Amino acid sequence: MEIINITKDKKKYLDLLLFGDEQEDMVDKYLYDGEMFVASDEGKVQGECVITDNGNGVYEIKNIAVYPEFQRCGVGRKLLNFAFEYVKHKGGKSLIVGTGEAFSTMSFYSICGFTEYRRDIDFFTENYNKPIYEDGVQLKDMVYFKKDI
Repeated sequence: MEIINITKDKKKYLDLLLFGDEQEDMVDKYLYDGEMFVASDEGKVQGECVITDNGNGVYEIKNIAVYPEFQRCGVGRKLLNFAFEYVKHKGGKSLIVGTGEAFSTMSFYSICGFTEYRRDIDFFTENYNKPIYEDGVQLKDMVYFKKDI
């Protein structure tokens, strides 16, 4: 598997980006300010992540997604590990990622060494034009996880 930095035509991957963030205008808010990376194997795109520099050594994964047929195959973990090493190489102090309060996703970040450190109450209900569900649960709060370098 190789991880490629995408510098042009990021919207070409919109279908994949929408797995990580279901509303296109929300994706537009960070897509061009961030660095986008795509995980590919033998020319087949499997997943992506978008990382922003929030200043003061803090970097954020704004979007991370894996096509359903490649989920639970280690692609997401490889992207997270890549993001951590990328931030470390840039001299970053910490990497954060926000997600809805779905147990499976929160567990994934915990297993990967991230710890919950804050919540934005009602983020999804106030910023998205329709309810978002994951694992049968309506997402309300944005839960932020952090991993220090």
